[in-house]
Amino acid sequence: MNRKEYVKNIKRIVVKVGTSTLTHSTGLLNLNRIESLARQLSNIHNRGIEVILVSSGAIGAGIGKLGLKQKPSTLPEKQAAAAVGQGALLHMYEKLFSEYGKIVGQILLTREDISHRARFLNARNTFFALLEQGVIPIVNENDAISVDEIKFGDNDTLSAMVASVAEADLLIILSDIDGLYDSNPKTNPDAKLIQYVDEITQEIEDSAGGAGSNLGTGGMITKINAAKIATYSGSSMIIINGSTDNILNHILDGEDVGTLFKGKTHPLQARKHWMAFSATPNGHIIIDDGAEKALMKNHKSLLPKGILFANGSFNKGDVVSIINTSNQIIAHGISNYDSEEIKSIKGLDSSLIEENLGYKTYDVVIHANNMALFK
Repeated sequence: MNRKEYVKNIKRIVVKVGTSTLTHSTGLLNLNRIESLARQLSNIHNRGIEVILVSSGAIGAGIGKLGLKQKPSTLPEKQAAAAVGQGALLHMYEKLFSEYGKIVGQILLTREDISHRARFLNARNTFFALLEQGVIPIVNENDAISVDEIKFGDNDTLSAMVASVAEADLLIILSDIDGLYDSNPKTNPDAKLIQYVDEITQEIEDSAGGAGSNLGTGGMITKINAAKIATYSGSSMIIINGSTDNILNHILDGEDVGTLFKGKTHPLQARKHWMAFSATPNGHIIIDDGAEKALMKNHKSLLPKGILFANGSFNKGDVVSIINTSNQIIAHGISNYDSEEIKSIKGLDSSLIEENLGYKTYDVVIHANNMALFK
C-alpha cells in the first residue's frame, strides 16, 4: 500500500492512547506526552480531518492523585481510582486543547451502550452531531461503574468499536511498542517489524504476546482483536509507539511507520458489524458440518435440521453465537425462535416445525440477512 496516496483520502480518524503512554511508571500523568498529543491532534484537526480521541489513563491518573504506590488490585479500589482520575484527566485535556482553540466533549461508554442496538444508534448520532459542530470527542470506558472493562477488558477494543460506530477511515493505536513484530522483540533481538498486514491470519495472531506494562490492561493480542473489529468495518488501523515525537503527523504525512492493518474493501454492513462485534450473544447454537457448509460456502440461512444443540437461555430476536463441531464460533445471528423452541425442533425438517410447536412463524431459525459470518 502506498501510504502517501492512502492518507490523502482520510477524513476522520480515531486515536487511542494507552495508560503506558499517558503516565509515568509512578502512575502520575506525563504532562509532556499529553501536551504533545493535544498539539498534534489540534494540528490534524486544522488540516480538515475530524478527530476522535479514545483515552485510557483514568485509573492511572487516579493512582497518582491518590498517592498510591502501585495499581490497585481489587475492583472497588480500581473504580475509586478511576472516579478520581477521570476528572483530573478531562480537566487536563480541556485546558490543553483550549490553548489551540479546540472544543472537546466527553463521552463515557460502557459495553452495554454498544451492545444495545438503540443505545448503539444513539451513540452513533451523538458522535456525528459533535463532529459536525467541530468538537473533538474524548471517549473513555466508564471505569468508575463498568465492572467488565476493568476486570476483563481494554480500551483497544473500545477504540475499534468507536471507529466502527463513527465510521472512521483510520484508527491509530498509540502504544509502548513500535508496532507488530514477527516475534517478541523484548526477548528476541532479531525480531522484525511487520509494516503492513493485508489480512489477519493465524500466523499474525500467533505473533501477538501477552499484556504490556504494569499500568495498562492491553497487550498485543488485544490490539490484534481490535484490528479485526476495525478492519471488518472498513477502517484501517495503525499500531505505533506513542512516545515517538510528532508521530501522528508523521502518519498523516504518509510515512511508513508502525504496522498498518488494511481495512476490508468490502466491509460488513453496519448492522451485521454490530451483530458480529458489538452485540453480546445471549446463547449459542451448535450446528453440524452440513449446516456449516451451507452457511459459510453458500451463504444460506440456518435451518432447524442442521442444529445439534442450543445452549443458554435466549428469546426470539436475541443475538446468538453459531458454533461448529470443532467448537469454533463461525457467526453471530438474530434468532427467529427462543432457546426452548429450538430445543424442540433441532434436527427436524422445517415442514415439521408446526407439528412440534403447534405453530410456525418462520421456516428458518436464523435468516442469512440476519447473520454475520466470521470466515
